[in-house]
Amino acid sequence: MRFLHTADWQLGMTRHFLSAEAQARFSDARLAAIREIGKIAAEQGCEFVVVCGDVFDANLLSPQVVGRALEAMRSIPVPVYLLPGNHDTIDAGSVYRSAPFTRGCPPNVHVLAEPGVHEVASGVELVAAPLKVKHPLTDLPGNQCATLTARTGVRRILVGHGAVDSLSPDPGNPATIRVGALADALSDGRVHYVALGDRHSTTQVDGLAIWYSGAPEPTDFTETDPGNVLVVDLDRDLEAKVTSHRIGTWSFLAAERHLNSAAEVEEFGRWLAGFPDKDRTVLKLGLVGTLSVGAHAQLEDLIEKHREVFASLEVPGRRSDLAVLAGDQDFAELGLSGFAATAMTELVGAAAGDPTAQDALSLLYRLVRSEA
Repeated sequence: MRFLHTADWQLGMTRHFLSAEAQARFSDARLAAIREIGKIAAEQGCEFVVVCGDVFDANLLSPQVVGRALEAMRSIPVPVYLLPGNHDTIDAGSVYRSAPFTRGCPPNVHVLAEPGVHEVASGVELVAAPLKVKHPLTDLPGNQCATLTARTGVRRILVGHGAVDSLSPDPGNPATIRVGALADALSDGRVHYVALGDRHSTTQVDGLAIWYSGAPEPTDFTETDPGNVLVVDLDRDLEAKVTSHRIGTWSFLAAERHLNSAAEVEEFGRWLAGFPDKDRTVLKLGLVGTLSVGAHAQLEDLIEKHREVFASLEVPGRRSDLAVLAGDQDFAELGLSGFAATAMTELVGAAAGDPTAQDALSLLYRLVRSEA
């Protein structure tokens, strides 16, 4: 028996650092990922798709987001089972109970709204642990395991959403999923595979048949291996074989660069130019070092140029420690006089310990140079 395990689609997610144009492409990529999941399910002969929580990024979404998501799911040629997670809990205001969802839900899409055993095919059961509140007060997958007894001839997949204790130890959180309880259920045959969501990086837990599929498209800089879905085989001996398939097209990268000369700024420019798929790359830079006014102006030109082509390119002040040192050689060739010369002299005097003056000095240098 073969199925596809995915999670954390986060449909409707917005990112504050994206422009309106980039946000539209980011949203379209998440819909394209659903269609790609359908293609993989068909090519790999999967019997169904299970989505382990956070299908939607929130319960309050526009009808357009919900409708387009359902239309994309309609294209998947096998049954699709959606588990409510902490972003799309199954409560009174749930997106799954909304008019746009109930009106547009295609016949191949099923919501695992109730906890417990759901027979999805002959001899195949999903054991669902949906979230009815954002912050549960108990280990929901563990509770489901405690209700089960082993059954001959039945393949069982436990479907949950949340953090496991071996990866995210939090003794004060009663909802933390206890790996020990899952391991016991796997060992005695109550379940044969544990499909989890919440962790956006593809991860096998403690070498067991417990997996996070990760998000099919990345969402943040902290994720180590997003952009995948898992095809899972349960063989005759009920052993799980898991194969990862990459479908993500976006990337998030946080990087620090040390710049102390014009030559290093030029190399930094070549590094930026070498990125593939810049329009789907979100880059957060930390810049450290000491530059002359001329080299700093060159750096500002580079960043301005590449901001036009990256999905997002940020240089947050809290991540950077870049000093600008003004020297006579920076201005000798500019031939300044009058007010411009006076302003430059004042900024040079203030720039040693004032980042604002450094930026103003660099800007004045660039303006004068461009006029020249």
